[in-house]
Amino acid sequence: MSEPRSARPQVFPDLLIDLILVFAFVLIGRRSHDETFDIAGTWQTAWPFFAALLLGWLVTRAWRSPDRIWPTGVLIWLVTVAGGMALRAISGQGTDIAFVIVATLTLGAFLIGWRLLGVWIERILQKRRDKKLAAEEAAVVNAAAQAKAKAELNRPDPNRRTPGL
Repeated sequence: MSEPRSARPQVFPDLLIDLILVFAFVLIGRRSHDETFDIAGTWQTAWPFFAALLLGWLVTRAWRSPDRIWPTGVLIWLVTVAGGMALRAISGQGTDIAFVIVATLTLGAFLIGWRLLGVWIERILQKRRDKKLAAEEAAVVNAAAQAKAKAELNRPDPNRRTPGL
């Protein structure tokens, strides 16, 4: 679907974005249930999703193209949701169907969304680069045409007779 934005991907920033977005999902969820912010409670909610996210990175070998939407982003999203829910169930945390739906949609929007945004921004930047290159090429062609026209003006007319000949 999308191509990697660089020949050598910068893995750490992309992993950090994923981790921050999963953490944001956890904070938003806890806040929506009027739970106070405490380290232990937040960690208890977050660790299954962090572990599943890292598993998703390993399964997809995301370090090779971490910003690709397909398959990297989609598979990371699906592994994060499924693995996070499995780990929550194993650890005795809730996996109510409404929570599964909200988690699937929210994590999809987050984990796929930033990658889509990156593709969109890259396309805009590429169009700007192409437009600038086309303008530079047009300027070179125009300068060459102007130089040729100027040379034509300075060249003596071969049909004009020189006095005394």
